Amino acid sequence: MTTVDSSLVETMVRDPLVGRVLDERYEVVARIARGGMATVYQARDLRLDREVALKVMHAHLGDDPAFANRFIREARSAAQLSHPNVVQVYDQGSDGDLLYLAMEFLPGLTLRQALAQRRVLTPREAFSVLDPVLDALAAAHRAGIVHRDVKPENVILADDGRIKVADFGLAKVISTASASTGVLMGTVAYLSPELVEHGTADTRSDVYASGIVAFELFTGRQPFTGDIPVQVAYRHVHESVPAPSTLVPQLPRELDRLVLVATARDPEQRPTDAGTLLELAREAREALPEAALDVRPPAGPSGSSRHATDGSGPSGNGVASAPGADVTQVVQAPDTHQPTQALPLRHRIRPPRPHRSTAQSGGLSDRDAELAELVERRRRRGLLGLAAFLVLILVLAVGAYRFTFGAYQRTPDLTGQTLAEAQQNLRPRGLKGEVRSEFDNTATPGTVLRTVPAAGAKVRNHGTVTLLICRGPATVTVPKVTGMSESQARAAMKRDFLTVSHTTPQYDDEVPSGHVLATNPGPGKKVSNGSEVVLVISNGPIPVTVPDVTLQPLDQATPALQALGFKVEITREYDEAVAPDSVIRQDPAAQSAAPHRSTVTLVVSQFAVPDVTGKTEQEARQMLEDAGYTVKVDNLLGGMLGRVRSQDPSGGTQAPAGAEITIQVI
Repeated sequence: MTTVDSSLVETMVRDPLVGRVLDERYEVVARIARGGMATVYQARDLRLDREVALKVMHAHLGDDPAFANRFIREARSAAQLSHPNVVQVYDQGSDGDLLYLAMEFLPGLTLRQALAQRRVLTPREAFSVLDPVLDALAAAHRAGIVHRDVKPENVILADDGRIKVADFGLAKVISTASASTGVLMGTVAYLSPELVEHGTADTRSDVYASGIVAFELFTGRQPFTGDIPVQVAYRHVHESVPAPSTLVPQLPRELDRLVLVATARDPEQRPTDAGTLLELAREAREALPEAALDVRPPAGPSGSSRHATDGSGPSGNGVASAPGADVTQVVQAPDTHQPTQALPLRHRIRPPRPHRSTAQSGGLSDRDAELAELVERRRRRGLLGLAAFLVLILVLAVGAYRFTFGAYQRTPDLTGQTLAEAQQNLRPRGLKGEVRSEFDNTATPGTVLRTVPAAGAKVRNHGTVTLLICRGPATVTVPKVTGMSESQARAAMKRDFLTVSHTTPQYDDEVPSGHVLATNPGPGKKVSNGSEVVLVISNGPIPVTVPDVTLQPLDQATPALQALGFKVEITREYDEAVAPDSVIRQDPAAQSAAPHRSTVTLVVSQFAVPDVTGKTEQEARQMLEDAGYTVKVDNLLGGMLGRVRSQDPSGGTQAPAGAEITIQVI
């Protein structure tokens, strides 16, 4: 699933599986990486003629039913997920004593390898990785699956630009999650406090690990280091993750808030799942100015130079990470009440069982190996005795608890109540409320859908009732926001559980600038709750360059402007220097930009005085007044004939608008 380092070529050649066909179907081509539970190979599916990534469990683990069952559960859990940012699992099977998974083959780098090259990312680059990772985890959480091993090694940056989350090998279905007996599976650098203390994990454990990954992307280093993995685990329990800006001062405070809320030591203080954290991450990104998104913090001092495909990698923090802190492995759970400097030997990584072979026992003689085995057997007998004593204490404690608190009561019916109302009803009954959320198309968001145990079922006194709270409908209809302002449209989308991802500008003659032209998806479309919608925003009419029509005759200037989509408005003014009925000046000015279909005002030279000699008095008066002049009449001989004999100014001359024209009527 990653590129192959040249230093691994010799190892791959010696690998006995390279060249072998597993299960009469998968031809192993090359070894890609080796982890704590399995080795990943590039292979060809001979049946479907396609490249696959083949994950083969280590042979010595196949004898352990617990590990085998965990490996099979990985296939079943991962196969439930169908998401563009989750590595697809094709097949699961066995060949002799070898168990394998056939998965999607993705040439590229792991995020760990990318960090080893880049050292530290800009906030924009970090968010471009966090968004698809959290989206993939959110899909898993909705399916009831907890990853339990979120880390840069399990994030694939494919050569084609896709980002995918891999290795749900430690995932557990939430409903079957249970506490482990002091043994942790996972990567110490990213373990949540509750996983270290109690061995239990839910969606908030993945949120914590994602917060650690975000810290590393923003700062180029991990928040906690130590000489051995258990010291790192101890610090996760007893220390709060520092704000990224304490290490890189130029980082914005929005990134501090995002990391600190995701890595709160108390799970109740964290976002409930990756979907909620994804919303917070997107809000933090939108709150940052563009300049802040592209600030690249200075890279810290170099860490380890180990290659990322072996499950390790540089911590990038200038302090040596605990050996194996970046590797998925079995780790004895620490006594969280012991100080870091005085951790007893029993808290270290469980050592391998000694063998008699000198070569396998690191150079011990046969007698030394026998003595070591004898010491080991005595140690195991002592541990068995201690275990029996602890079981006895546990039985007595359980009996005392049942004697004191063993009474049951009926779970109240809280359906339809708000979270605050439900918690208030549980409190006087001595019950605790644990909150989970689900989508529902009928219930009111924020109200109780159902409880576990169900209403009327038995629940132990002082026990816990899980409240399933409605997060809103699983599918929603895109509202019609055409014609609204951008702020109004964003508010409407938020009310309908949708997110505006970005806006696209477009010119339009009808819709005012700043208002919505269209949406993608369009109104009425059914989409998933929380889906992103693109708003197409009007920039108003497209601007057009106004031509120069000054000094042109009006009958030429008007069609030229109308052909470009302008409206023409005319006013007249006397100007003896400009030919009659020609353009004196224009507004907007020539060569300026004006909106399409806007109005251009032309000031046109006044017409010449009409010649009205020989006209009747009424005809002359009408012609002169239509031309914008006032009329004075001198009657000669009493105006017996009613005809204009002469006029002043004479016809054909120019006079300013409103001038008085005298006509003599005989």
